[in-house]
Amino acid sequence: MNPFAPIPDNGRFSYQSIHTRPDYTWPNGARLAVYLGFNIEHFAFGEGLGACIGPASPQPDVLNYAWREYGNRVGAWRCLDLFDQLAMPTGTIINTALYDHCPELVKAFADRGDELVAHGHTNAARQSALSVDEERALIAGCRTRIAQHSGTVPKGWLSPWISESLHTPDLLAESGYHYTLNWCHDDQPTRMQVQGGGTLWAIPYPQELNDIPMIVARQMDVKDFADMVVDNLDEMLLQSAKQPLVMGIALHPYIVGQPYRLRHLRRALEALARARDAGRIWLTTPGAIADHVHHVSA
Repeated sequence: MNPFAPIPDNGRFSYQSIHTRPDYTWPNGARLAVYLGFNIEHFAFGEGLGACIGPASPQPDVLNYAWREYGNRVGAWRCLDLFDQLAMPTGTIINTALYDHCPELVKAFADRGDELVAHGHTNAARQSALSVDEERALIAGCRTRIAQHSGTVPKGWLSPWISESLHTPDLLAESGYHYTLNWCHDDQPTRMQVQGGGTLWAIPYPQELNDIPMIVARQMDVKDFADMVVDNLDEMLLQSAKQPLVMGIALHPYIVGQPYRLRHLRRALEALARARDAGRIWLTTPGAIADHVHHVSA
């Protein structure tokens, strides 16, 4: 065996240094686009996957199930009030199981004009375990169900647990999605190679500026997480003088909707609001970012 043989490649995009790409601006002349990816999720009781704030127990794991359910009953509503106070749009990332469990919560975000992003049916299961036909049915079915219940056809997709098969990008393009949030490899949108010649953009989705890996997995204090959001904003504003950039912030209401964490999230989002009001950023949604970059690259 040749030890220097080429290693497997993702086949979806080629390498390109960020310093060697075409330049453009976001609307209103901004150089930094910022969006909130607000994840509203539903989990099966007594089975399946789910983030754990405490030690996992044999099913039914009431402690961790109830902690996650707090996000839908309380935390998401507190966050919605905060978003309203600061006049901030969100990319609301939803499991379609919410239409069975708490449809009024999805409606509240849809009614304020937020973009609805498909996020599978439940975060209790990974789609990478599905057959191709099962995955195709999931991807297409979520799009249909959101359109039926909320009257808007989703443009974007985020897999539960960011789990993909080798076919996921092709199936997304085939079903009519315009972008995916699964890939965190860049600070700019990337056009993915998909079968059939369709169009699928990878919009940067954060795994650092994300409350689950930071607060749950790495046990970061929420004060530090809020500081991280502000520091990231300040540094990316400096970097964006050279090229247009995207900054996403991933939030989950069962985490940041806890009152003491919401207090610090408020501080971080107020910094974003000041940057928006000063014209320094374009505060938007991932779908609007995909639409803009598609237009300027045509």
